[in-house]
Amino acid sequence: MRLPGHAHRRHPDDIVIGPLDLPARVDEALAVQAVAFGLGPDEVAVRRQIVLRHMTYPGARALGATAGDRLAGFVYGMPNSRSHWWSTVVEPYLRAQGLDDWLDDSFVITELHVHPAYQNRGVGRALITTITDGADEPRSILSAIDIDSPARGLYHSLGYQDLARRVLFPSAPKPYAVMGATLPLRR
Repeated sequence: MRLPGHAHRRHPDDIVIGPLDLPARVDEALAVQAVAFGLGPDEVAVRRQIVLRHMTYPGARALGATAGDRLAGFVYGMPNSRSHWWSTVVEPYLRAQGLDDWLDDSFVITELHVHPAYQNRGVGRALITTITDGADEPRSILSAIDIDSPARGLYHSLGYQDLARRVLFPSAPKPYAVMGATLPLRR
């Protein structure tokens, strides 16, 4: 796996982590998300518009993990704003815990997905650590389905802590956990 700014290390699949023009490759990225997250065509269509809107926000950026010309995974995020829809949903849950200050001066990981064929190889870890290494904010926040999962295990191993649990998003069938970590993330 080759990481920008690091000594080049070869991965068996020669996965390269680097900047991703997400608007130009949105359909390819959403195909990865659909397989990794189990989304149907209607959900993908809605998320396509959301991703394209998010990428117009100040400071929004994306990284991709590519294996040859195939997108194996991606991450995108941005400096958090209390005016963003996500923040308006999670703010009452964080406030109830006395932790709503996490919505300020944080880089939010909006989406992180790795195609199942490339999971458990360090791709997700490389994507999230690389994107947060470039953040100006002193901490990072994200939400993940509130179950014991490999994703939550990864986030905990990087230093993310549960800030609020059982967070309900409109139209989401399962509750989420909001997690936060100070930057830089643990390696």
